[in-house]
Amino acid sequence: MNNGDISVRSVSKRFRLERNRPSSLKEAILRLGRKRDTDDFWVLKDVSLNIQAGSYFGLIGHNGSGKSTLLRLIAGIHRPTTGSVKAQGRLSALLELGSGFHPDLTGRENVYLNGSMLGLTRRQMTMLMDDIIDFSGIGDFVDEPVKIYSSGMYVRLGFAVAVNVKPDILLVDEVIAVGDEEFQRRCRKYMDGLRSDGTTIVLVSHSTDLMANCHQVGWLDHGNLLKVGAPDEVIAAYLQMVDTTPNTLQTRST
Repeated sequence: MNNGDISVRSVSKRFRLERNRPSSLKEAILRLGRKRDTDDFWVLKDVSLNIQAGSYFGLIGHNGSGKSTLLRLIAGIHRPTTGSVKAQGRLSALLELGSGFHPDLTGRENVYLNGSMLGLTRRQMTMLMDDIIDFSGIGDFVDEPVKIYSSGMYVRLGFAVAVNVKPDILLVDEVIAVGDEEFQRRCRKYMDGLRSDGTTIVLVSHSTDLMANCHQVGWLDHGNLLKVGAPDEVIAAYLQMVDTTPNTLQTRST
């Protein structure tokens, strides 16, 4: 595999959901030794795909289709129940609001923390710090605890860190939609630059406009990968399904 390559092989992911969970410590103690009442929920079912280095790959599907779970598997946050996932090279991810941030640390301290998690030295992060602060636009708030940040400030700083560490692979969930229109345009422009530099980008979005700019799009539905191919073909098939099954968008989010 080359840096930036992603391989997903026959991947299934199961979450075990406990029904009638105890509502108090006393109830939990009284239930000790009893068999738990659980349901198996398969979020992904035998998914296989290859994403080549330098690709701009989109994932589309209704809420609960498994898109975000697949990103977390690629990022190494979850492990597959069956199958294998391999991602070669430095990987940076922006998956959910505040992910990777410690609320009691300042923005600057969290930048250093994120850098160390990605294998960068403190000196390297110091050299990137001005660019990160400038791109995020949070100014002096960089030295305040992130627990006081608005959702937009979280996203701006998280995205600034994710893209400025020069990743081989960038994973982006719909979290950038939290930012204002001007910031969303800057994000798209910056991702276009990373794309030109050969960074592999995997983007989850409901926006067909964003999906249309991808090299390829994958359509997930109830954990099944229904189609992978040219954006116009996959988007057309997906929209046809949405038009004929309007309640599809009201399912469980994963």
